[in-house]
Amino acid sequence: MHSNRPGFPGCEFQIREALSEVLGNAKAEFFFDKYLEHFFAEEDAEFFKSLGLNCIRIAVNYHHFEDDQNPRVLKANAFKHLDRVIAACAKHSVYTIIDLHAAPGGQSGGWHADAGMHRPMFWKHRDFQDRVVWLWKELATHYKDNPWVAGYNLLNEPADPTPQAQGLIRLYDRLFQVIREDVKDKRHIIFLDGNTFATDFSGFPEDVKDGIRWSNAAFAIHDYAVEGFPGERGEEYEGMPEEVAMIRQKYERKRRWMDDRGLCVWNGEWGPVYARKEYDGEKTDRINARRERVLRDQLAIYKEDKLSWSIWLYKDIGFQGMVYLSRDTPYMQHFSDFLARKHRLAVDAWGKDDTNVKHIYAPIEALIRESVADPTYLKLYPPLWSVQERVTRVSRTILVAEFLVKEWAEMFRGMDEQKLEELARSFRFENCHKRGGLNQQLRENAGMDLLG
Repeated sequence: MHSNRPGFPGCEFQIREALSEVLGNAKAEFFFDKYLEHFFAEEDAEFFKSLGLNCIRIAVNYHHFEDDQNPRVLKANAFKHLDRVIAACAKHSVYTIIDLHAAPGGQSGGWHADAGMHRPMFWKHRDFQDRVVWLWKELATHYKDNPWVAGYNLLNEPADPTPQAQGLIRLYDRLFQVIREDVKDKRHIIFLDGNTFATDFSGFPEDVKDGIRWSNAAFAIHDYAVEGFPGERGEEYEGMPEEVAMIRQKYERKRRWMDDRGLCVWNGEWGPVYARKEYDGEKTDRINARRERVLRDQLAIYKEDKLSWSIWLYKDIGFQGMVYLSRDTPYMQHFSDFLARKHRLAVDAWGKDDTNVKHIYAPIEALIRESVADPTYLKLYPPLWSVQERVTRVSRTILVAEFLVKEWAEMFRGMDEQKLEELARSFRFENCHKRGGLNQQLRENAGMDLLG
């Protein structure tokens, strides 16, 4: 559960714990179970296929399958929702890719790794890695003979700080061993994200070219263009030739290692974010027209290169999804003021607009720069995180978000199952709006012979 999908602060484990404290374990589990049930149902699969798209990437969290206090033991209902979604997609001839989006200890410092910290401890502890090997053995065993599962995306956006991504390469070797040899699953494609948030393949081994070391594999980039996000480039993008050339240049840099070796490339995540009238007012339509230009120009590049892709994301509360909750739903009505304040505070790292708080954090950034004797010491891993981004991640996405978690949970206090069901039903397809411009462009560029 990404925080930008239902709009909660912090990480999934934090809000699950907080809601259990407020409602008790049974009612908290009831709400999250109903949320997942309504978030993606058969109507969603039917709509997705109606656009001409034939494959959807399903993000899963290791917490859905095992408990930290009872590791390597499958939960009783571990496959309940994943089986249901895969079956719904199969009914409408939509393939699925299972994406391990959050691993024990966090495979990156992103909030989506569900670790609650900015350092990826997954790479520090062998036991965390062993648990992922165990989990993929369980997943591959369960789906080995399912023809509608296109493949396995082994680890979302890893950020392995070891030299030449040695930890990631060792993990991929172990996962190929368990899936291909132990489970004997040869049929499913294995999708391998590059290191440093699926952007860097420079440490990958040369002997993968022959397909023996890593058989039936595709190499996954994540091609987010800054022009599709808040900031100077996003506000000024007009789709001029030099702007499109810049987008292409960054995209080609991400895939160059594979192209130089004749390997299969897949774009596992991409897509702009969109303005919302309740936050951006009269600028909304103008901003979104620019964002759709970015979308159009990226799709043109992918079409020219015959690149298979999976857009991020299908459904949310109005920031990036192909479909999004109506403002009139009980969930959006109940949390509207909280979500507005969270937006104003720029608590989310993803697609943040820090206009209202930038002046507060700028002195912290300046203090760090001024206090560090050698500027080269400011260049920490991951290199994508500047001093400003690191301050954002630690101070807002982790610290400020942590203080908002209990407030979010308290807004459920006193609710019975009927009320919880009402909130969860807000996420059903019939209670959502469709993002017309986005979906039209996807329809026009959907290749039914590709994993679109």
